[in-house]
Amino acid sequence: MCYWRRVRNIYTRCGHGVNLPEEEIKCDLVNCKFSPAHRQNCPNCSQTCWQYRQYPQQYSPHIDRLCPTCSNTHR
Repeated sequence: MCYWRRVRNIYTRCGHGVNLPEEEIKCDLVNCKFSPAHRQNCPNCSQTCWQYRQYPQQYSPHIDRLCPTCSNTHR
């Protein structure tokens, strides 16, 4: 199933977090209506195919440096 990916980078040297834009991750399933592999003229789509995306994937990598804002002010 297709899903949204949410990433929040945590910068450990200043403690700030920066949200990245959400990204849609496409699957290759023919029975997911959001997939590029899904037929546009799928018969009985609402009964046979996924009608929603999977729960968003969320993760927060911890990066050992200053955030972009703090690194620009320290130059």
